[in-house]
Amino acid sequence: MSAIVLSTLNARYAHASLGLRYLLAGLGELRPQACLREFVIGSRTEELVEAILAEQPQILGLGVYIWNVEESTRLVAQLKLLAPELIIVLGGPEVSYEIDDQRIGALADYVITGWGETSFAELARALLAGERPAERIIAGKQPPLDQLALPYDEYDATDIAQRHLYVEASRGCPFKCEFCLSSLDRTAWPFPLDAFLEQLRQLWARGARQYKFVDRTFNLKVDTSAAILDFFLDRIAADPADPPFVHFELIPDHLPERLKQLIARFPAGTLQFEIGIQSFNPEVQARISRRQKNELAATNLRWLRQHSQAHLHVDLIAGLPGEDIASFAAGFDQLVALGPQEIQFGILK
Repeated sequence: MSAIVLSTLNARYAHASLGLRYLLAGLGELRPQACLREFVIGSRTEELVEAILAEQPQILGLGVYIWNVEESTRLVAQLKLLAPELIIVLGGPEVSYEIDDQRIGALADYVITGWGETSFAELARALLAGERPAERIIAGKQPPLDQLALPYDEYDATDIAQRHLYVEASRGCPFKCEFCLSSLDRTAWPFPLDAFLEQLRQLWARGARQYKFVDRTFNLKVDTSAAILDFFLDRIAADPADPPFVHFELIPDHLPERLKQLIARFPAGTLQFEIGIQSFNPEVQARISRRQKNELAATNLRWLRQHSQAHLHVDLIAGLPGEDIASFAAGFDQLVALGPQEIQFGILK
């Protein structure tokens, strides 16, 4: 039994929730009273309810995202019907904005918007002490990153053996693309590099080989990017038969020579870049406040295909303001000519 259950519905089993593990790590003295229960979208609501209530929790913290909001709403409704005394706390990007318009927000007891690591722990302490804060909507506190408890010890042996491990060397985004919630951050904050690299060392020593960096702008700070690439290259050199697989999200028009030299050293199958082009149309880019040097972005994509063995996963978005079919087709043709291994179409939501 656990007084606190942290849960979410992931898109796939291979995805391990980084956000919930931050909440676990941040609970401090309450950590022994908490447990993690992750599920996958498409599961029967009744099974989720049974698994959660089996812990006999007083508090449920539920991560809500665009891919699980409908199923999460059904889950919360069923839980409130069967266990009305259960205190349900929502968090995540899908309930951090326009919460008044969503049924799930009305069903829950509390909603923490924005950063939750500090605010969830404070709320849990109050609730377990018998207090009931009057404010249902709690604006999450944003502490300096060097004050956050890092979550990587919360990955267990099964996570390491079977799942992608999400990690982050920075948080936020300095760009202003109007279709993206990350534009509200207005800047990017780095985690202390030495502490982060030590966490990577510990994960590696435990056998972790699948890493997905969730940094929106991995190559923004070249010194940090180079140190992380060097970390993996050193381990590949030490044991080529036991390589990692590492995924980064790159800014397409920012690839200095120092990073190129490191990227070129990665063997096939070890490195993947997700690169958001979104649109090659300058008028569309202006409408969505996206700064992108198209010629330089194309040059960098071409270089990556010709001089590296990285797998390129490149994004385009359909439905951006001012982008008609002809414009989108022209951008698609331009991207195909650059030869990425994978093109993903997103539809503006």
